[in-house]
Amino acid sequence: MKQLQFRMQRYVFRPTLVGVAVTLICIPLFIKLGLWQYNKAQQKQVIHAAYDQAKLDKALKFPLGLTDSKAINIDDWKYKKVAVQGVYETKYQFLLDNQVEGDRVGYHVMTPLKIDNTNEYVLVNRGWILGKDTHTELPVFSTPTGKQTLTGQVWVPSKNIFTLESSDGSPVTSTKLADQPWQQVWQNMSMEKYKHSVPFVVSELAIKLDQDSHAGGFVRNWQIPAERITSNLGYAYQWFGFAFAALLIFFYMSTTKDKPIS
Repeated sequence: MKQLQFRMQRYVFRPTLVGVAVTLICIPLFIKLGLWQYNKAQQKQVIHAAYDQAKLDKALKFPLGLTDSKAINIDDWKYKKVAVQGVYETKYQFLLDNQVEGDRVGYHVMTPLKIDNTNEYVLVNRGWILGKDTHTELPVFSTPTGKQTLTGQVWVPSKNIFTLESSDGSPVTSTKLADQPWQQVWQNMSMEKYKHSVPFVVSELAIKLDQDSHAGGFVRNWQIPAERITSNLGYAYQWFGFAFAALLIFFYMSTTKDKPIS
């Protein structure tokens, strides 16, 4: 089989089969990885914009009846600023473990709020508290009684962290959870687990208490879950650069210069 080649003056472009194959694999792969990082940066930009807009918007009334994620699009409420009135239920509150503030490790205090004039509850993240030196010893904190008026930002806990399965792979039922004593410390936040652990109806949406709300909050330096936009863009341009470099290397390795005839 005759090798493909092109001549331009004293330069000959003569690619090898291996060089073509490697180039055709590497360049699309690098471009795909670059687009992946670029799209991640764009998605985080949208989240940043939603956070910034929520600070300016007037608080919306907390939506009722959003207790079934299959029947609604709860993503439409992500990061919205909301207001709600109700009474805290301390019996079913818990501490979310391994939460870092600065260089210190502690907990987020998660307390359900019974919404006024309804039978529905919403889970409120009241902020960060410092853990004890001994991890088995739980910190002491207070919860205000009586009607509370609070504002906060809607938080939709991730569904990709916690798996509600028993050791044999069967789904954990509400009966199994109800038979267990109340768990005061949780390693991960699972709304599905919480819904099956409590004897009341709870919204699919949770609330992160605003810094200026006086409804029993603690440290609330909420972090935007969309950091490192610049890093993502840097990685994207790096992958695009690899694709361009692979193309240049292919042409360089495939091009030779004819020796002058003596």
